[in-house]
Amino acid sequence: MNANWYTHYTRWNECESLDSELRQQLTAMHADEKQLADCFSAPIAFGTGGMRGVMEPGINRINLYTIRKASAGLALYLLETYPDLAVKKVVIAYDSRKHSQMFAKETAKVLGQYGITTCIFKQLTPTPLLSFAVRYYRACAGIVITASHNPPEYNGYKIYGADGGQITLATAERLMDHIANAGNELEITPADEQELHKNGLLHYIDDSLLHAYLEKVKQLRVHPDLSPAIREQVKIVFTPLHGTTHDSITRGLKQFGYTQVSVVLEQAIPDPNFSTVDSPNPEEPEAFRVAISCAKQVDADMIMGTDPDGDRLGVLVKNKAGDYSVLTGNQLGAMLLHYLLETKQKKGELPTNGLVLKTIVTSEMGRAIAADFGVLTEDTLTGFKYIGEKIEAYKKSGAYVFQFGYEESYGYLIGDFVRDKDAVQTALLLADMCAYCKSQHKSLADTLNDLFDRYGHYAEELISFTCKGGEGMQKISATMSSLRNQPPSQIASHPILAIEDYASGIRTDCQTGTTTPLTLPASDTIKYFFHDHAWFCVRPSGTEPKIKIYLGVKGTSSQDSQEKLFTLKQAVLQLLDF
Repeated sequence: MNANWYTHYTRWNECESLDSELRQQLTAMHADEKQLADCFSAPIAFGTGGMRGVMEPGINRINLYTIRKASAGLALYLLETYPDLAVKKVVIAYDSRKHSQMFAKETAKVLGQYGITTCIFKQLTPTPLLSFAVRYYRACAGIVITASHNPPEYNGYKIYGADGGQITLATAERLMDHIANAGNELEITPADEQELHKNGLLHYIDDSLLHAYLEKVKQLRVHPDLSPAIREQVKIVFTPLHGTTHDSITRGLKQFGYTQVSVVLEQAIPDPNFSTVDSPNPEEPEAFRVAISCAKQVDADMIMGTDPDGDRLGVLVKNKAGDYSVLTGNQLGAMLLHYLLETKQKKGELPTNGLVLKTIVTSEMGRAIAADFGVLTEDTLTGFKYIGEKIEAYKKSGAYVFQFGYEESYGYLIGDFVRDKDAVQTALLLADMCAYCKSQHKSLADTLNDLFDRYGHYAEELISFTCKGGEGMQKISATMSSLRNQPPSQIASHPILAIEDYASGIRTDCQTGTTTPLTLPASDTIKYFFHDHAWFCVRPSGTEPKIKIYLGVKGTSSQDSQEKLFTLKQAVLQLLDF
């Protein structure tokens, strides 16, 4: 046996006060040395997205004790960082997963033990509202207990900075040091919840926060003057996919004047098992199977669905055949962007120094739309935390005025009072966009086709390959090394014009051999550019044992773009040998 993991296992196994549920799990796996080694081999990874994992015993899992240790480390970090911490607060939210509320309370009790004041939501809360609350209460940090759209056995611990955005890499590295020095996770003693509340170190956030948030969303509306009659014609089917957004979105739609909203009842109740779907991920069309049935019954204009923590929004729209077509994240982002910029321009409200932020793997259609309105587009690395960082930097410098941010994985942001992707504000503004389209005698599908006709038929695809275990990680590493050490000169007879390697921070012009530095942070990501706006990008996932391949093309028609995309896809898969 490996002495390192066995030492940790023994420490847990001999702990007389071990939580009873974890004790049962530990006893059940006592004969499975491979599983025990995985659970106890090393502390659970902690990065800019916090930590995420399966809920099981062990230092490499999410459980009562790893949550306590992360919280103790955060407390040490905050005490070091904020000399005026006595007048600061930490806001805590949680989703509908098993143990989420308990983990949130344990976090508050550990922070309270260090004399840190916390504000915890009384009810399940979408992640974007946590980001809003950090800024609203001028807190020094925020925590949300969530594993987003991962399977039911997962949970996580996600930390936000004082700006309301996900913590930076530098902050994550400092936090990891403090967590490592926080002591034996089995011996961290939380304070008493009632005593903390009595002494003013623990507060509960009520419904007033959602009211304040919705008031801010109302200020984003670019067509608040549309007639009630038009709004009442909009038929929406909404599913929170057993997650946190039911109250915020249904209440917001009602306040916005939308009365024909059908909630998928089977998925309206929070359910940690996500019992009606294989995966609670709005990026997966299968997640909308029940919603589509409901939409056909009421002849809905569109279907909206959020992931469990409410930061991603998936949308289907009624097509001419009366069926429902999936909008990709790139397509919905392009539609929202054009709607906002066009309306602001007509009203004379579009600033001369407007800015759109998107990730390097998001469609180039957004750049074409923004340029049409004289608005700059800037790319960030994959991950909305980088968009949040840029918003904060330009807010301080005044160089640009943020207009819209989005990523291909169904994340959007319109109002910067939130610093992460926000499915709630997006859903409410989307309802307004649908109403506006109706006032122009168009459907959302018509609007998308109009944009394709105007800007070109852009098409994109994401391919993911799961590579589990040590062999899988070796394959991912070997693939990335091969791309760097033996870079291809052409794909499917098309020469590569340029290569951007975000690990080295260098862009290489393949025609001239000249190199220029990239300004983005280092990342294990490589992007290739071709003639005619085609590109592909390869990167290992930061949260899962996967390698991801993103592809994008531009065609003269839908058929042309799909043919180009298919050809590029086959050539890239052959190159990477997946």
